[in-house]
Amino acid sequence: MFDKVLIANRGEIAARVIRGCREMGIATVAVYSTADRNSVHVQIADEAVCIGPPPAIESYLSIDNIIAAAKQTGAQAIHPGYGFLAENHVFAARCEEAGITFIGPPPRAMELLGNKIESRKFLSAHKVPNIPGMMGSTDDVGQIVREAEAIGFPVLVKAAAGGGGKGMRIVDNKKDIPAAVESAMREAKAAFGDPTVYIEKFIVKPRHIEFQILADKHGNRIHLFERECSIQRRHQKVVEETPSTALTPRLRAKMGEMALKVVELAGYYNAGTVEMILDTDMNFYFLEVNARLQVEHPVTELTTGVDLVAQQLRVAAGEKLTLKQSDVKQNGHAIECRIYAENPETGFTPSPGQILYVQEPSGPGVRVDSGIFPGYIVTPDYDPILSKLIVWAPDRESACRRMAYALENYVILGIKTTVEFLRDVVLHPQFLAGNTYTDFIAKHYDGWMMHTDDDTLDWALLAAGIYSYNNFKSKAVGGGVKREYSPWLTVGSWEVMGRK
Repeated sequence: MFDKVLIANRGEIAARVIRGCREMGIATVAVYSTADRNSVHVQIADEAVCIGPPPAIESYLSIDNIIAAAKQTGAQAIHPGYGFLAENHVFAARCEEAGITFIGPPPRAMELLGNKIESRKFLSAHKVPNIPGMMGSTDDVGQIVREAEAIGFPVLVKAAAGGGGKGMRIVDNKKDIPAAVESAMREAKAAFGDPTVYIEKFIVKPRHIEFQILADKHGNRIHLFERECSIQRRHQKVVEETPSTALTPRLRAKMGEMALKVVELAGYYNAGTVEMILDTDMNFYFLEVNARLQVEHPVTELTTGVDLVAQQLRVAAGEKLTLKQSDVKQNGHAIECRIYAENPETGFTPSPGQILYVQEPSGPGVRVDSGIFPGYIVTPDYDPILSKLIVWAPDRESACRRMAYALENYVILGIKTTVEFLRDVVLHPQFLAGNTYTDFIAKHYDGWMMHTDDDTLDWALLAAGIYSYNNFKSKAVGGGVKREYSPWLTVGSWEVMGRK
């Protein structure tokens, strides 16, 4: 096993991996940009190395800087988390060349499966069902229009590399294709450094189902069942759960078999996720492989009892899987809500700023994976995810109630977040009934507005005032500056709504 691991990421996932390493007695190295010097992952790691200024291309996407940090600190392995370089086969190969273990799949499998076009070609040749679409990419808009007309609208313009919903656009008619292609290519270039796009048929009213897999370097592989990730905004997941309400035991077994076939064909090892689309006729299609740890991995951990980060570390160190497929059981129901620094009232626009106060929910069956604290500054430089709230209960109905109560008791002041919005989602009658499709938010929550009562507003203003007063006092000590204190001038933009 490794003595020291560098975590090439930031925020809540870096903190999660650091804690996992420390539970196994492994020393950790955090890397950070100058914008993140006071972040949680920097504070809890054994060592920390600054790798550049805030722009990701100069820090978290800098392969040279990250490998240099690993060599400087003597880290034997690098865990990439998710996002940034997590699915970059060049980075994985560079780690190998430097004699550093990459905690993830081999570069060859990552290169094949990380490119959606190449993986579609490869898997179609092996009779894995794919969504109808292009088997190649092009920047010729005229060709894309012709392909779209042949496939039939609506179509999905999609980035060939990366994930997380970036570089994707739904197009309903050919006149909108040029703008959609240009926009998707620009976003894909910024997010993944690869502007390549292609199109595929957009499945109307689909469910997004994914299977968690584990495979070792000795040919052993298992799946840890499914996660349903159909509650999305801008093609990015915001609520995930397991088990899916849509799957029968027979369908679950068939989809699990396909997931294992995909990773076997690709020569894949370590943790990964095989993503699929399920249509209303219960036909399923291969979508892509996320060659990394997923944001939503905690729901699988809570229902199977398997620590996925620990398994990643063991596989990377060359150990064999000790679990067999028959050993893995689903127990109870788990739901995850992603907490973003976004304003749902304005189309989920980013909400950077300073967090003044945080109160996290707790109790039996409640888990919070977080990267924030009072005083933390949310910058516009990175993905706006703040934390993940995960609950477990013996059944789905109880899990929904537990999640709603936990969200009700999750307080973050100073910036806009998705907490209130997510509580409305998990209490919606259609969500409670298990009728979850990828158009759920667009269909049920277009124009959503937050509702607050007088007591909530009073407590929020009081908490902000207390924090601001304490912060003011700490800054005044030794400063020799006297000025009149007013909490109303320090809580940022605010207004009183619904008061009589």
